[in-house]
Amino acid sequence: MTTAPARRGRRNEDFTGAVPTAAVLVDGAGIPGAEAICRHGVAWYADRLGGTLLGLLALVRDRSLPELLATAIEQVTDAHRDSCEVADPISPSAAVAVLRVSDGLVEHLLLGDAVLVLDRVQGAPLVVADPREVVISRSYQSAIEATAEGSDEHHRLLRELRANRNRPGGFWVAKDDPRAADEAITGSCPAAELTSAVLLSNGASRIVDRFRLADWPEVLSVLGSTGPAEIIRRVRRAEAQQAVAADDATITYCTDLGEF
Repeated sequence: MTTAPARRGRRNEDFTGAVPTAAVLVDGAGIPGAEAICRHGVAWYADRLGGTLLGLLALVRDRSLPELLATAIEQVTDAHRDSCEVADPISPSAAVAVLRVSDGLVEHLLLGDAVLVLDRVQGAPLVVADPREVVISRSYQSAIEATAEGSDEHHRLLRELRANRNRPGGFWVAKDDPRAADEAITGSCPAAELTSAVLLSNGASRIVDRFRLADWPEVLSVLGSTGPAEIIRRVRRAEAQQAVAADDATITYCTDLGEF
């Protein structure tokens, strides 16, 4: 596992962790002004959701991944419902990726704009991504980039974009409504068919989907030979060269899946 904040002095809003048979990655999301809605903040939400979900994965073996995510969302929401405006459109939210191995079967869940890649013994890697947020965000991208960061118009556009969360025709993330877990992308395959798997926040997956510096087979090769820190180093270099704002970047690389 490797994680890096967008810049020094800024709290990392990603979370990742693992128990013996599962790994979780949470990519927190928020916009300026959210502090007035939730006194805890995005990093707290991501850490609390990831830790709660890991605990459930370790202790509750007979429930589906969407059920466990729904329970985690509900528990975290209840923890700050009385002190924060949890239902406000700009309250903290997060993308979630989960991998679980049990009895020779690898299960996965993805909600939001994180990425999960399964490296198969035969054939190309299976890339699991949720395009809904990306598609909607593109329609706002030019307008957002044309406004000054921190301006009232910039905040208005971000609020309008966030208003598409967790509604039909929009995109789905972990936030305050546990029913969002029902919209997650899920799947499974025999562990014997996989050599490894990797969970990435969108700040790390941009090595492929934004900067086009590598394809997924090359990313997996680098992970296997050098490790996740090298991927993040290349992302940071590309951000600097192309004057792109850095983002929190997190990678969890899982191997030897057939041993569980």
